[in-house]
Amino acid sequence: MNRLIVISNRVSAPSTGGAQGGLAVALQAALREYRGIWFGWSGERTSEFTGALNVQRSDGVTTATIDLEDQDIEEYYDGYANRTLWPLFHYRIDLAEYDRSFAGGYQRVNQRFADTVLPLIEPDDVVWVQDYHLIPLGDDLRRRGCGNRLGFFLHIPWPPRHLLNTLPGARAFVRTLFAYDLIGFHTDEWLQSFLDFAVNDLGATLGDGGVVRLDDRIVRAIACPIGLDTRDFLKSVQSPAAQASFREMRESADGRAMIIGVDRLDYSKGLEERFLGYERFLSDHPDERKELFLLQIAPPSRGAVESYRKIRTSLEGLSGRINGEFADLDWVPIRYVNQGYPRDVLAGVYRAAQIGLVTPLRDGMNLVAKEYVAAQDPEDPGVLILSRFAGAAAQLGDALLVNPLSAEELSDALLRALRMGLDERKCRWRAMMDNVEANDILWWRQRFTDALLEEAPEPESA
Repeated sequence: MNRLIVISNRVSAPSTGGAQGGLAVALQAALREYRGIWFGWSGERTSEFTGALNVQRSDGVTTATIDLEDQDIEEYYDGYANRTLWPLFHYRIDLAEYDRSFAGGYQRVNQRFADTVLPLIEPDDVVWVQDYHLIPLGDDLRRRGCGNRLGFFLHIPWPPRHLLNTLPGARAFVRTLFAYDLIGFHTDEWLQSFLDFAVNDLGATLGDGGVVRLDDRIVRAIACPIGLDTRDFLKSVQSPAAQASFREMRESADGRAMIIGVDRLDYSKGLEERFLGYERFLSDHPDERKELFLLQIAPPSRGAVESYRKIRTSLEGLSGRINGEFADLDWVPIRYVNQGYPRDVLAGVYRAAQIGLVTPLRDGMNLVAKEYVAAQDPEDPGVLILSRFAGAAAQLGDALLVNPLSAEELSDALLRALRMGLDERKCRWRAMMDNVEANDILWWRQRFTDALLEEAPEPESA
């Protein structure tokens, strides 16, 4: 192997200051090890696409970025990626928008990525494509003569075949994935959904170990759950900023148990259902009301998409109604905050919270659940309430698993968490922390790249 070429929708140059997300940390570590290049969109706009590259080298990592036109951003990113694929892959076909201009823009930008990155790829390089924005990129590269090992990882759920078939051109769309040598999913559920579609809708042949053959193409599909950069996150927990936010939150709580929710403002996160479940708890258990409060941090995202504006309006109305009904002179049940905070500050907030509430309606993984676990005091850990529909539930089975659509289940889980004894809390936390430490982001990256370098065995003929 010569180098690793990572391709993703967005690319940010490594920063010497401030926290970066776990995915960036993992990919940068791989790029340093393999002397690679990280290619993608800069996030900037240009009046006319030229394919001009902005190449930078920082902290041992080389990035190569391109700017996109307004029409590209509207059709490819805001359109097909986030108004068609995102809702569909999160099982919200009622919100999915099928527009030919979106599909055309998505194809055009993937082709532009292929045209621009191909000259950077050397014969021995291995290429790793990230996420739903770039599903057909491998096929576009093959059509341009790229014979390199190609891998693809999906960071969001893969929908069941009956939902995926609502996508116009679904079979041709999924067929492009067979240009890759390796496809990765967070959970076995998403993997099995892909294999189900491949076999039953495309007529593919399934072999051992997730090896699938379609015509003359062989691809291997694996479940490979992403983890935290656990070691670095534990340093954040001990940082001065984390310790300061921990003290501030404990003082602000004034002896009450704090429930923490940290989610991007997105309909997939189940925030409306979470508020309704909390409202049910307040209604069912009046004697417990002033024993706790919910701090919900929900920074806005994708403001150009109408469904995201609606969810913000809905949550503002719900939080206002709940506070209006249940608040007292000395207590407010919900503190609702529409801004983001640095990772080290959040680490202290997690540690100060006796209950972590992570209840997405559907999520590929959800690293907030793992961050909450990692932030806890081993001698007095909090309780994680986790949606069974989050990818993290497959690994964190010692959380209190709930159906986020059931206000009664959420209410019951909150009461159980509030009353849980220390011994049970420590036992549950230890089991989850063992998983967070063992299956960290470096394990994820190594497992995928090792599998990508392996030649897939030929499936046996039927």
